[in-house]
Amino acid sequence: MINWDLPNVHELTVTVPAEAIDVMGHVNNTEYLRFMEQIAWHHTTELGLGWDLYQKLNRGMVARHTEVDYLAPAFEGENLKIGTWIVQNDERISITRRYQIVRESDGRTCFAAVPAGCVWRWILASLAACPRSSSRVIRLPLTNRKRYE
Repeated sequence: MINWDLPNVHELTVTVPAEAIDVMGHVNNTEYLRFMEQIAWHHTTELGLGWDLYQKLNRGMVARHTEVDYLAPAFEGENLKIGTWIVQNDERISITRRYQIVRESDGRTCFAAVPAGCVWRWILASLAACPRSSSRVIRLPLTNRKRYE
């Protein structure tokens, strides 16, 4: 049983692959950011706001600010439970997600994105090529505002 920081978690299980291991023999810090992106997409798709809709609207969410704590190592072959929550939605341009990554074997939290979590912004972008000149902050479409709760 995982002791999640908050109720109503959206969770995903990943097994640490060999390519996620760094020269120190544990999961490289950058891999945790990949896990964050992976579960954010998984959750977004579950909410009915996946890549197909983003392309149709020519808009999408991008990470604006991330604050994380690396708390314990994880190793190749271990199962990790990744949890995410949307903890704030300004219903204009931003949502804030919290993340927690827990070793399934002993329930120890390895990684947490708290208290600021990860702030995502809704942008207008050419999603095919995403040139910098076209990426600007815009309001969340009315139809999407309530889904990110």
